[in-house]
Amino acid sequence: MRRAWLIGCCLLLAACAVQTPLPAQSPSLAAPLPLALQVQRQQAANQHTWWLVLQDEPQGLRASLFDPLGVPLARQLLRDGAWHSDGLLPPNAEARELFAALLFALTPSAQLPSHYPGGNWQLDTDGTRRLNPQWRISYRAPLDFTLERSPDLIYQVSALPDDKAP
Repeated sequence: MRRAWLIGCCLLLAACAVQTPLPAQSPSLAAPLPLALQVQRQQAANQHTWWLVLQDEPQGLRASLFDPLGVPLARQLLRDGAWHSDGLLPPNAEARELFAALLFALTPSAQLPSHYPGGNWQLDTDGTRRLNPQWRISYRAPLDFTLERSPDLIYQVSALPDDKAP
């Protein structure tokens, strides 16, 4: 009994440590930067709308997440293959995972092999992408797609019109 409990705890800790892979180097994205996106997060009956801005900075790639009123929720800087907090906002693990999945979704298919290690991703014949361990990306257009982390957590992503950008 004790052994089973110990194995269960180890598996739980290992599952918590799994993070969405980041590109080996900054990819050229499917659209020029700065890029403003609307993200609609849906989990069970809860839905939130956010704005996300990706900017190219001398230090790296900056990802900023805002609520519809323009209040910052998360700011991260991708530098040297890792996320770094940018500003005084508290750490936001969900935002880091979302930002990493967005980078994968916005990377052109031809660049995936050079930016993401083999075995971490899959490109299906219908254009759907999978990023291990948990993301599934379905496209309606290059800047209009769904990020599905589980059947219970879905992000609808689309380009934000210029007049709505934060």
